[in-house]
Amino acid sequence: MQHTPLRRAARTAIAALVLGLTAHAALADQLDDIKKAGKIRIATTSSTPLFGYSDEKLQLAGSDVEAARLLAQDLGVQLDLIPVANAARVPTLQANRADIVVGSLSITPERLKVIDFSTPYAVISLIIGAPKSMVIKDYADLNGKRIGVTRATPNDTLTTQNAKGAEIMRYEDDATLITSMVTGQVDVFSSTPSNLQEMQKKAPGKNLEMKFEQKAFDLGIAINKNQPRLKEWIDGWVKTNMKNGKLNAIYKKYHGRDLPAAVQNPA
Repeated sequence: MQHTPLRRAARTAIAALVLGLTAHAALADQLDDIKKAGKIRIATTSSTPLFGYSDEKLQLAGSDVEAARLLAQDLGVQLDLIPVANAARVPTLQANRADIVVGSLSITPERLKVIDFSTPYAVISLIIGAPKSMVIKDYADLNGKRIGVTRATPNDTLTTQNAKGAEIMRYEDDATLITSMVTGQVDVFSSTPSNLQEMQKKAPGKNLEMKFEQKAFDLGIAINKNQPRLKEWIDGWVKTNMKNGKLNAIYKKYHGRDLPAAVQNPA
């Protein structure tokens, strides 16, 4: 059967319509869906001291949890908090099991390849810590030592890249890393000042201390790619709550210090 010009034109028009609808669906923004559902699903960590953890009543608490509650309140929707392990933060977002992640996620070039981030809403320092008796001034001093890190974090990446002569032990979450350090399964750890505080409380006799700072990172709220309106709203929310001091107050409440001036005054 021969295809007439009219039939070919009709097929071309149908194909264009299908492609257009597919592209529209791919670019459909979550912001309208969230408002329509009246609920936002926010993934956060459940075992990162000061940021996201279970309190004495086994309720989620921390600076990220409080920031998530404020975000949902300002958006005018209910909050569905989804506790996840550190390594599951980005996969949970990509699998659409959460709308966003407020979970101490550092803004890194590797992560920016697969997800978007908001304007920084907080900061985190990455440190090397060990007993006071150990002399550790830089990565070279880690040769031959067993170092604990949380899997799939910038700590893991930095330590792997720079501590070539060390044995690196990877744990699924911060709570397990803390336990491994206080029970002597590892000699040294790469983590955060907040986790060091937890270790010091659990094992004061070990005389654990910070040896050196590896790097300081800005933290961003994680958003899936191709969500321009949702990202625009969250960026505006961060800037508003930096200006009125609410995000700084939340951070200071849990971490005992103000956010850096550059984070408090975003461009």
